[in-house]
Amino acid sequence: MNKIKIAVIGLGYVGLPLARLFSTKYLTVGFDMNQRRVDTLMSGHDVTLEVADDLLQDAIHNHGFKCTTRIDEISDCNFYIVAVPTPVDENNRPDLKPLWGASETVGKVISKGDIVVYESTVYPGVTEEECLPVVERVSGLKFNQDFFAGYSPERINPGDKEHTVEKIKKVTSGSTPEIAEVVDKIYNSVLENGTHKASSIKVAEASKIIENSQRDVNIAFMNELAKIFNAMEIDTHDVIDAASSKWNFIKLSPGLVGGHCISVDPYYLIQKAQVYGVLPRVMSNARRLNDGMGAYVANQTIKCMNKKGVIVKDSRILILGITFKENCPDIRNTKIVDIYHTFEEYTNNITIYDPWADIDAVRHEYSLEIINVLSGREKYDSIILAVAHDEFLNLDIRSLLASENGVVYDVKGVLPRKIVDARL
Repeated sequence: MNKIKIAVIGLGYVGLPLARLFSTKYLTVGFDMNQRRVDTLMSGHDVTLEVADDLLQDAIHNHGFKCTTRIDEISDCNFYIVAVPTPVDENNRPDLKPLWGASETVGKVISKGDIVVYESTVYPGVTEEECLPVVERVSGLKFNQDFFAGYSPERINPGDKEHTVEKIKKVTSGSTPEIAEVVDKIYNSVLENGTHKASSIKVAEASKIIENSQRDVNIAFMNELAKIFNAMEIDTHDVIDAASSKWNFIKLSPGLVGGHCISVDPYYLIQKAQVYGVLPRVMSNARRLNDGMGAYVANQTIKCMNKKGVIVKDSRILILGITFKENCPDIRNTKIVDIYHTFEEYTNNITIYDPWADIDAVRHEYSLEIINVLSGREKYDSIILAVAHDEFLNLDIRSLLASENGVVYDVKGVLPRKIVDARL
C-alpha cells in the first residue's frame, strides 16, 4: 500500500480510542451512523470518557481527525477497521446484524487493493464466513484477489486508564502472509508494547473469545465459593486473603459480571461449539451462575433484613451504583438491574444513586429512574453498595439508614467491616 488512509467504522468504546490513536500517525476518519454521537465528538467531547477531551480535541485540530455519518467521506480510504458491537439476542444467540451492516458499508466503498480489518469479538470463522461474503456481494470484488482482510481483536477495558489502547499488546492477523505483515506493521506503528501476529484469522478470533470466557469461568468459580461460604457463615474475602498467602494461588473475587464483553462473548463460543457437536458445560454453567448473582445479592440482603427484624415489604432500599463497573459510565448489561427487579417484588421504594451513569441512557435502556445526586435527607432501611465508585468509598453510609437495625450489604468487599452487615 502507498499512502495509508484509515477509516474506523463504529465510534463506541472500542472504535473511538483506536481511531484517535491512529490519527496521530495516519490520516484517519471515524464513521458512525449516530449523528448525535458524531456531533458530540466533533465538538471535542466523548461521553463514554474513554478518550479525554484534550486528546480528542488535539486529534481534531492538529491531526486532521474527523468523524462523519457520510459514507462518501470514507470512500477514499484504503484501510478499513470495523469496530461495532457483537451482542446476543433474547435467547443469548449471537446477533451478527451490526457486523453485517458494517460489512455492507465497507462493501460500498472498498476498492481494489484495500484491506478491511475486523476488531469485534466473534467466534472463530465469523470474519471469513459471515462478514467478507457480504463485502464481496456488495462491492462486486473478490476476496483475496481484489481486496484483503485481517482481524485484530479489541482489548479495550472500559474505564481502565492504565491499560489504554496505545499501551496494550494487540493480536493481529491477515488473510494472506503478506497481508498479515502489512496489518501487523500498521498496528505496530502506534502501539507502545507491540503486537502478536497470529498464524491465521481464526486463531486471532479464538484468542479473543477465550480471554473473556476464561475470566467469566474464573469469576463463576469465586461466586460459587461465595455461595458456599455464605451458607456456612464464613467470610469469603477472609478465605481469599488466607489462600492468597500461597505463592501460586490466583487471587480473584466474587462479583457481578456485566458489561458488553465478559457477560456476552462466551455465548458466541458456546453457540459455535454446539454446531460441531461439543457441549461446553463449564462455560454454560458459568454463564448461568453469573447471570443469577444479581438476584442472589438481593435475596441475601433480604435474608439479612429479616434477621435484623427489618420489614422487607414496602421497605426503602438504596442501591449505590448501576454502571457495570466502578468509575465508568458504561451501563451495558449491568446486573444491578437484577437486584432492582428482585426487590421490586417486595417494595416500590427503591432508589438507585449513581453519579457516573447518564440518567437518560438508563431510562432508555432499562426504563428505570436513577439519581445523580444524593440529597442526604432521605433515610433507608437497607443500602446495597453494588459498584465501587470512588464517590461511595467516602460516603457516610450508615448515616443514611433509618435506624440502627438498617442493613448495609457490600457487594464489592471494599467498605470498612465495622459498618457492613454482610458482603458477597
